[in-house]
Amino acid sequence: MLPPLLPWQAITPHVSSQAMNMPRIIFVFAVIFVLLGIGAYLVTGAQSWTALIPTIFGLLLALAGGFSLKSLKHGGHVAALLGVIGFLGTAKSLIKLPALFSGAPLDRPAAVATQAVMAVLCIVFIALCVKSFIDARRGKKAW
Repeated sequence: MLPPLLPWQAITPHVSSQAMNMPRIIFVFAVIFVLLGIGAYLVTGAQSWTALIPTIFGLLLALAGGFSLKSLKHGGHVAALLGVIGFLGTAKSLIKLPALFSGAPLDRPAAVATQAVMAVLCIVFIALCVKSFIDARRGKKAW
């Protein structure tokens, strides 16, 4: 049995440690997105609130993670849907990455970099969600 990693695990003793894997992953990604948004906001000199979009996304993901503790299946599906929405909203930045790496002039290079990082993180998150859904379907109790 794993020790509680997150504070709310102390109040959810009915959920096994094996079933806590995906909610933990959701919360870890939520924290990463929050930090990405705060970092982007600070790096850009706090010029625009749009640099905080990954932070808002991370907070929504954390909310879905909270739901996954109560209703494991539904919260996980909401989190996966948020991952898909996050990827669709940031995927266009992946096309601009070669220009960013080559040093070509871009309007907002920090925005391109932040969106590209978010797109890659969303893809990894979606893949983990899909794996969890497959494991749950096969009876491995990923949630």
